[in-house]
Amino acid sequence: MGGDGGGPPEPFGVERSAEIVAGSFAGTADPRLREVLMALVRHLHAFVKEVALTPREWEAAIGFLTETGRMCTGTRQEFVLLSDVLGVSTLVDALDGRADGATESTVEGPFHMVASPPRALGDSIDELGKGEPCLVTGRVVDTGGVPVAGASVDVWQADADGYYDVQRPGEVPPLNLRGLFTADEDGRFWFRTIVPRHYPIPDDGPVGRLLRATGRHPNRPAHIHFQISAPGVRTLTTHLFVAGTPYLDSDAVFGVKAGLIREFATVDDPVRAAEIGLPNPYRRVDFPITVERVTA
Repeated sequence: MGGDGGGPPEPFGVERSAEIVAGSFAGTADPRLREVLMALVRHLHAFVKEVALTPREWEAAIGFLTETGRMCTGTRQEFVLLSDVLGVSTLVDALDGRADGATESTVEGPFHMVASPPRALGDSIDELGKGEPCLVTGRVVDTGGVPVAGASVDVWQADADGYYDVQRPGEVPPLNLRGLFTADEDGRFWFRTIVPRHYPIPDDGPVGRLLRATGRHPNRPAHIHFQISAPGVRTLTTHLFVAGTPYLDSDAVFGVKAGLIREFATVDDPVRAAEIGLPNPYRRVDFPITVERVTA
């Protein structure tokens, strides 16, 4: 790039536009920031040239991103939705990698916006009593099979109608179908809930219009979110998918992994149902979770 000797800068032109602009970031002190910015400029300019983007189209794109930002609130993250439906969230997660044998991770989604309430093992996270009652059990171990005693197990899910609590304020109790559990000394956890329903991601904003314009549906298969954390352990964000639910083969955010799909079996046992505080019959699923130890 010109100008090093005090002369005029290199004229901006289409052919070398990316090199000229990327060169302006060459003095960035942070090497990672420099790398990211220079690559962003190269790819962005290549994209603009490839599609011969017009001024009107670029103005529309800026308007779309502006509206996306305006849709974001304390309980809704439209930019996360955009990242999700473009597959970027899943790609970033995939590039992050996991140790062999660890439970597969997947996207966090846009609804982990509020802190889950602490609950005791065996508590119910369902405060409405609407839906198929379900017992969820599991055990957190590391890749060597050692239990992770006291692991934090944060869960959140949609209700029987396919909504999260933050989507229906005033209609459902706040923090419904959310819970923060502490695994026991053997790494085990268990809680009562309902079988979640498949649902559409919020589609009343710019991301929804994008999906409609491209002939895509907004639906996600039924699942329960899990986030596992503990000292010395790499935090794991994952899903427990309900086998047989619609949209397992066409998740709007590309988050389904075969290893995370489980059968929610029907249990007809009045004695056991009474012991755990659920009506009979009920559904049951076991979700063992393997996490990765980290060293300082």
